[in-house]
Amino acid sequence: MEMSRERFEELVGEALDEVPEELLGLMSNVVILVEDDPPPGEDLLGLYEGHALTARGWDYSGVLPDRILIYRRPILRICDTEEDVVDEVAVTVVHEIAHHFGIDDARLHALGWG
Repeated sequence: MEMSRERFEELVGEALDEVPEELLGLMSNVVILVEDDPPPGEDLLGLYEGHALTARGWDYSGVLPDRILIYRRPILRICDTEEDVVDEVAVTVVHEIAHHFGIDDARLHALGWG
């Protein structure tokens, strides 16, 4: 599947627009970025880097923002249509946001967000 970076970023923005405001309002010190590829040797669609909200204690301060990375090329490789990309981006965004809230992969798979 071919898609410009600009269109892909629009789809990530649209996926974020679908996340309930109450949930977005609870997110803290996190940025969401689009990258073309994951680190070499990694087979990822997205990645959460940082300290989950559930792991932040009294000493959490003065740290750089957590990062949610959405990887454009791997998502495009597994999709056949733009509709597939929309669906996969939505799942990946929700999956990585869930990690920000301390939800692990096993629980996400059990909930159907793997």
